[in-house]
Amino acid sequence: MVCTAVLAIPPLLRSTTRVLPISSSLLHLRHVAFCYCTVNGKMKSKRKSDHLERTANDFRQEIISKAKVCGIISESETVRRLRLAVTDDQFTFKAGQWVDFFIPGVAVVGGFSICSSPGLLEQEGVLELAVKYTTHPPAHWIHTQCALDSEVALRVGGNFFFDPQPADSSSNLVLIAGGVGINPLFSILLHVADLHKAQDNKGTGYKMGMTNLFYCAKNTHELLFRKHILGLTNAFPGKIGCSFHVTQQSSPICEKLQPYIKEGRLSGNDLEKYISKDTLWYICGPPPMIESISKLLENLGVAQENIFFEKWW
Repeated sequence: MVCTAVLAIPPLLRSTTRVLPISSSLLHLRHVAFCYCTVNGKMKSKRKSDHLERTANDFRQEIISKAKVCGIISESETVRRLRLAVTDDQFTFKAGQWVDFFIPGVAVVGGFSICSSPGLLEQEGVLELAVKYTTHPPAHWIHTQCALDSEVALRVGGNFFFDPQPADSSSNLVLIAGGVGINPLFSILLHVADLHKAQDNKGTGYKMGMTNLFYCAKNTHELLFRKHILGLTNAFPGKIGCSFHVTQQSSPICEKLQPYIKEGRLSGNDLEKYISKDTLWYICGPPPMIESISKLLENLGVAQENIFFEKWW
């Protein structure tokens, strides 16, 4: 499940809403979602709030689009990555956003951050989600029942994104991820790579500054997308950098990863050299991590308006 809590919204980032006709099956999914949200909104229990409740005040597109599962990959022992084909050419998202995930026959609506780039959707008509196993109905369905050609429906939402326009001033980025909080930040990192490619190939578009990713996990096995991340650092030397932090590593670290691994928690000493007035900070992970890193950055002199975060549970 994903929940958004944004400290500030980046300047010059724009959201658009389109309204299109939807099929009877999507109308049914929308009805299920509406009833679920209405009924649960009236309950006065001490249970944990769900995705729809936690994101009720967040931006949402009006479009609900059909999607079909066209690929399933085991990203780790507990994380499954879905590749979803979307045929609706009006379906768009910004790097860092999430989707409401509607499953036929499952009343609970899922909320999962997109881990692919907007460019992949534009080029191939697909997006990807990396979902960790839990007993929550949508995640449980993905790990136990979802198969190739399974049909679902998606609606984009979220205030946490990076979507610079060509005329915007160049900025540096620092991305700080904890656990599966890497998902929206990996989407942003891929978008950054696409922006660099556009500059290198055409000399047009937004001019990116330096991007550094700090990724924290218990051990190296839980560092999702690590090979792809290292590939990006090699493809864009001096433009994209990364540092992996592990807190409970018990096995030897492979030789290829050693230059990028630091054992122990992320500290102010790791971050302070990247502080500048032109740097934007994006954080996603467990709430305690969000709070501690945000406070650490403020104590180091980072302006609140340059810190953006998304919490997940």
